[in-house]
Amino acid sequence: MKKTCWLALLPFIGFFGGMTFANRVDPYVLGMPFLIFWIILWVILTSAIMAVIYSLDPSNKEETE
Repeated sequence: MKKTCWLALLPFIGFFGGMTFANRVDPYVLGMPFLIFWIILWVILTSAIMAVIYSLDPSNKEETE
């Protein structure tokens, strides 16, 4: 598989694979329970990962003349 496909798997693993790890309330981060912080963190990271995938995709590059 291409590296962009592997990058696209990271948010899925982060959201669902990390839910068992992050399923706790006690450590509050920025005033939020840890699980809510984990979800918000992966929403932001997903946007960044998709931006990287977009920049790596050769069909999005303009041809220079």
